[in-house]
Amino acid sequence: MDGDSFARVTYFVLIALAIGGALITQARGNWGRFATQAATWGLIFVGVIAGYGLWSDIGPQLIPRQELIRGTGQIVLPRGPDGHFYVTAKIGGKPVEFVVDTGASTVVLSQRDARRLGFHPDQLNYAGRASTANGYVRTARVTLHDVQVGGLTVARVGASVNDGAMDGSLLGMTFLRRFSKVEIAGNRMVLTP
Repeated sequence: MDGDSFARVTYFVLIALAIGGALITQARGNWGRFATQAATWGLIFVGVIAGYGLWSDIGPQLIPRQELIRGTGQIVLPRGPDGHFYVTAKIGGKPVEFVVDTGASTVVLSQRDARRLGFHPDQLNYAGRASTANGYVRTARVTLHDVQVGGLTVARVGASVNDGAMDGSLLGMTFLRRFSKVEIAGNRMVLTP
């Protein structure tokens, strides 16, 4: 058993002991009620463990992710539950989750993602301005050393860091224009190199 598995088992045992201790303290002579509550909590506990263990097997089917088609190099992105298309790109070897935005002229990083990539948002020069659905925001120009999506790696990609509140980063046209074709067919977006 590796250290990660041992930590998980220890965590579940401690939770079981805490719940068991609370039930025994409450029972105080009413052992029939205690047995019912213990059985209920035991089933809940087993259900949580089973669900946690099965998630790695069923998660990808419930929440489909990007797929690289070998041979063609195409990247197929399923439409997310919120209607957007998401892609995980590697920037300098670090994975960053993006919303694919063909309406964004540039790659736009949230301040959180910019920090993860080694930029210091509080020290950037926010001399640019961008129009968004929520109005105008200030932006700072940065250059990403390399951006990789599927088999396509592009060096020195221009990007902006958004000065406003932003949940996630946007993969805009400074990267998307490197694909020969970007098409939406039903609930899939296909990026062709």
